[in-house]
Amino acid sequence: MFINIRKLIKSFKVAFSGLWFAIKSEDTFKTGAIIAVVVIFFLFYFPLTSSERAIIFLTIFSVLGMELINTQVERTTNLIDRNHNPEIMIIKDLAAGAVLLIVIVAAIVAGFIFIPYIFGLK
Repeated sequence: MFINIRKLIKSFKVAFSGLWFAIKSEDTFKTGAIIAVVVIFFLFYFPLTSSERAIIFLTIFSVLGMELINTQVERTTNLIDRNHNPEIMIIKDLAAGAVLLIVIVAAIVAGFIFIPYIFGLK
């Protein structure tokens, strides 16, 4: 099995271009990235276990990934119809709901992991 290195490098460039676009132009992604940086600071500030660190990283990148998917849905549906089509509004609301769910779970996970350290219970 042969891996085409040029194609792989191009794929990474395209992916990083997408991330850079989100950071530059999407306020919700910027907000998520800023929160991620703060959480990563606490990740190294507290003496978390390797498992706790892995869970936090998975949670952070799940939120950011879901936000990218939500942005894709919004931009795609805007290409189809910008005139407030009720069906497209439902699609956008569903995508936003998915982001909301993962953010709620992320907050709960962060609470379970960080609260014992904050209050000296560990």
